[in-house]
Amino acid sequence: MTSSRVVLVTGASRGIGRGTAVALAAPGTTVYVTGRTTRGGSAPLPGTVHQTAAEVSRRGARGVAVACDHRDDAQVAALFERIAAEQGGRLDLLVNNATAIPDELVKPGGFWEKPLAMQAILDVGLRSHYVASWHAARLMVPRRSGLIVMVSSPGARCYMHGPAYGAGKAGVDKMAADMAVDLRKHGVAAISLWAALTLTERSQLAMQQHPGEYDAYMANAVHMEFMGRLLDALLRDPALPGRSGVTRYAADLAAELGVRDLDGRQPQSDRAMLGEPAQVSGAVIGG
Repeated sequence: MTSSRVVLVTGASRGIGRGTAVALAAPGTTVYVTGRTTRGGSAPLPGTVHQTAAEVSRRGARGVAVACDHRDDAQVAALFERIAAEQGGRLDLLVNNATAIPDELVKPGGFWEKPLAMQAILDVGLRSHYVASWHAARLMVPRRSGLIVMVSSPGARCYMHGPAYGAGKAGVDKMAADMAVDLRKHGVAAISLWAALTLTERSQLAMQQHPGEYDAYMANAVHMEFMGRLLDALLRDPALPGRSGVTRYAADLAAELGVRDLDGRQPQSDRAMLGEPAQVSGAVIGG
């Protein structure tokens, strides 16, 4: 498979971001990956933005590592200026994945019992998605082509990790829906995908630290490359324009598009347990 795509995956030092970037690697593709971790051993979990870019290149694409703190608007602006200069203004896919994960996120207790810094999720994971999407749209709209993806979660509808996490995920879902309204007449799509439980470095570390505790829960987890495999199929889907503005379980959309995980399994969504994504009204006021 070859591709001339230009892709940007944020928060790609590890986890879903890394897996997505690697899965999208194909000869002819340029994949920009951002992250704050540039040196091994400088973070509690393994993985650096340079290692991700190197793996992308090893698979035949051109991986470009860009150290970027998505809390800093100047760094984000410089990132998009670089892409515009190097790619002649072209950007085919933005994957908004960078999200702050405070250590206290999964600890028990009310939100008031945790540090106020928990609201960092609303800075990197909500606001940062808006900023990156603003820059991406300014590249995509003139070319009348492109896809903006929000990596989201069922935490948008059910209680998951507390109000800061839930508000952030609900926000990016609605953001994708509203961006789609603005972008539709320009040939650009926006979609929010609820990621499946994923075998990331973080989840695998938790399983090692708590043997047996998460085995049943993680039995149906997908590999880190699953989201990237899905996005590759979505970019080739002739029905993509009609999907713009929706929020979907990644597993449900994968079943529709015939996308399986690395091991050949068809991942199952958690819709029955965690609920349906919100349905946005078709009304448009002030658009």
